Amino acid sequence: MLQQTKGITLRVTNYSESSVVAQIYTETLGLQSYLINGAKKPKAKINYNMLQPFHILEMVVYNKENNNLQRIKEAHQIPPLKSIPLNIVKSSIAMFLNEVLYKVLRHQHPEPQLFQFLENAIIWLDETDDGLANYHLVFLAKLSHYLGFKPIISNLPYFDLMEGQFSNNLPAHFHVLQEPYSSYLREILQTSFSNCNKIKLNKPDRTYLLQKLIDYYRLHTENFGEVNSLYILEEIFGN
Repeated sequence: MLQQTKGITLRVTNYSESSVVAQIYTETLGLQSYLINGAKKPKAKINYNMLQPFHILEMVVYNKENNNLQRIKEAHQIPPLKSIPLNIVKSSIAMFLNEVLYKVLRHQHPEPQLFQFLENAIIWLDETDDGLANYHLVFLAKLSHYLGFKPIISNLPYFDLMEGQFSNNLPAHFHVLQEPYSSYLREILQTSFSNCNKIKLNKPDRTYLLQKLIDYYRLHTENFGEVNSLYILEEIFGN
């Protein structure tokens, strides 16, 4: 059955010399695996460059129940990304967040509001020229809302990563943020992408908060594992 849907490619693996399997999070079907024949050929109808991190695709797909591998009839970039593929900072952010998205969305059912958030966040990143140092922190904070473990915000001094809430008492375990980092997190949770550059963080604090946000995701996502591209952002924003 043919179906129209938007999608965001999360992972691409080689299938043959010229073909790939793309795991794409779709708006209406959730995460799907698509066999794309000839994607690496110069004149491919669906070419490899369309499957790079954060590219938003408008697709017509063949959807057969119980098939592990689906196929795409046609796909177009809508809108075509202008700056993310060419800007080293933006492309590094996209690579990192794409890896996180694959880890969390492989467990996720179709969720139009989640997809709309991702689409808006990608377009904002592509169209914005500066103030990106905290973008990935705000992205992860906002994404947690759609995944079901958004932190409960209050003005208490400790943030318990295991419970996902602020506390007046230091918990008995080490998965905790203390001041000033708990206040930084509270500010991140309450800001928008357009205001994320107003959060004043030095590079070591930004690196520490990112590592703690990754820990938070690891605590609340089954088989989350390590984020291999984390070092890229630490090189760009953390040194």
